[in-house]
This record gives sequence, C-alpha cells and structure tokens, in this order.
Amino acid sequence: MDSIKTLKNYKHRSAKSYTITKIESGYQQFKRLMYYYQFNPKLVPEHTQPLVVQLLDHKNLNSRLLGQSKGRGITYFLYTETELGVNSVLRHYYRGGLFGKFVKDRYAFQSYEQTRAVKEFELLQQLHRWGLPTPRPIGLKITRQFGCYQGDILIEKIENTQDLSQYLQKQPLTYQQYEQLGILIRQLHNYQVQHTDLNIHNILIDNTGKFWLIDFDKCAITEGDSWKKQNLDRLLRSFHKEVGRLAIQFQAENWAALMAGYKQVSPLK
Repeated sequence: MDSIKTLKNYKHRSAKSYTITKIESGYQQFKRLMYYYQFNPKLVPEHTQPLVVQLLDHKNLNSRLLGQSKGRGITYFLYTETELGVNSVLRHYYRGGLFGKFVKDRYAFQSYEQTRAVKEFELLQQLHRWGLPTPRPIGLKITRQFGCYQGDILIEKIENTQDLSQYLQKQPLTYQQYEQLGILIRQLHNYQVQHTDLNIHNILIDNTGKFWLIDFDKCAITEGDSWKKQNLDRLLRSFHKEVGRLAIQFQAENWAALMAGYKQVSPLK
C-alpha cells in the first residue's frame, strides 16, 4: 500500500508537519515504516509541499540538479527558485567515525524533537530569528523503522559564495575582513551557539564580502564558556591544516586580526 503519493494521504501532526505510515510486503518479511515531514511555512506554502516531499524522497532530482559535493554522502544542490524563491541544498544524515562503517545512517529513535534533522532545523530557525547569517531551513524528513530512524534535510542555498578554503587559495582576506569574521564568531558565541565543526570549509564568503556560517548538524545552544576557546582552537587548527594541504594564504597576524574583532564585541547581558 503506497500512502505517499498525495497530501490527501497525509495524517496531520501539526500545522506544517505530516506523518505517513507505509506498509510493504517483501520476501517473507513485513516492514512497517513511518515518514514524518516538517516544513518552514515562510518558504514552503501549502501548494509547494508536495514538491518538497518529492525532493526529500530523493525523487526526480536530476532535472533540478545544479551540482553536488561528496563527503560522507552526496550533498545535492537543487534548482527550486521558481517554486520556493530560493535554490536549495539536500543532505542525508550519515554517521562518521568507526561506528559509521557498520551503521552508516541509522540512529536510535527517542522522539522527533531529539532527531538530528529536527534539532538542526530548529536551530537554523532560531539563528535566522537572531539575524545571524546562516541558511534558512526549508523542510525535513524522518523515516522510522524498528526503533531507529533515518533523516534528510533541505535547506536554503546561499548564492554566489565559496568557502574560505577556496577563497584563500586565490587571494588573502584583509585585516578588516578577519575582524568582521571575528565579530561574527563572537556574536554566535554570545548567543551560546556551539558550532561543533567550526572550520574554514563551513565559513562561506559571498561576492559582496559577507561571511556566512553553514553546517549546523550536531550543533546546539550550550551553557557556559569553557567550550568557546576550544571552538576557536578548532578553527585555528583548520587554518593551519589547509596552509599545508591547500597552500591557503594565512599568517599569524591574520589570526590576531580575527581575535581583535572577536574581542570587540561585549558579551550579552
């Protein structure tokens, strides 16, 4: 029984969320799957929800494909500007590390709120409300089966950008740009947002010189301050790593400029 063809078959969970149960019979087995979708109503009006569901199901991507990148899995860059007003990025959640070699994309299910996709979606929503330069979430999908889940997320594609590793291979940043980057990171820290993978591949610069932060999977609002220095140390290590690996243009005085910007901003009270 296929119950994912039209919105008429969706059971409402909330104003912009749907759950579908799908029963399939296979070779001497019986599978029970549950699909949960969540949409950003500011980017996904009701008449475009079937399109977003189709994309989250990884269907008919080729006709919309702008490009792709490979990491643990494939990230797809999709043309959706006509329907959604923005182009989009589709990503499936994969495990890393040694455990990921055995269980590549399944996670223990506790609640929808505890899934990686919902956590990233809600954090991106909050960052946008705070006015921080991050992509907006568009939609997500959770597939449940036997106490486990898999996740997919669709987010806004920030146009006319390159990550810092690409940019710094061709030209250096100015002192003022490093200051601005330091200010941005301090603003993130002032809101207690711990970006657990803060590196130069997750910092974009657009053709106006504006910085953007991406990839907030497994990131969270975190109490305390002790983690902030570790966050900065991680970023510095990524600069040093790519000096050796990609020959990016980066000097000690550049980090000093970034930290000067970081210290310009007072903590929130």
